[in-house]
Amino acid sequence: MKIQSLVAAVLLGGMLASPAFAANSQQDKMKACNTQAAGKTGDERKAFMKDCLSAKPAKAMTQQEKMKACNTQATGKKGDDRKAFMKSCLSSQPAA
Repeated sequence: MKIQSLVAAVLLGGMLASPAFAANSQQDKMKACNTQAAGKTGDERKAFMKDCLSAKPAKAMTQQEKMKACNTQATGKKGDDRKAFMKSCLSSQPAA
């Protein structure tokens, strides 16, 4: 009986915690938009906030775009230095 109660409590806690994570993401977005809207008032602020809050996050780079960007940054590097840089660069940016 105690085990069933414990399992039920864990499942209930998990279901209640899920919306909290989503709210934090929205709150972070609201905070960032408010910071950027400093100095704007009235209709200008309202329009800015609408655009800012409805904006989609930037699309992640494709593997080909990552390779191109890392190659550009690696200009002037040779040998092991370039190899280490490319490995670090390509693994640090998530691909789409």
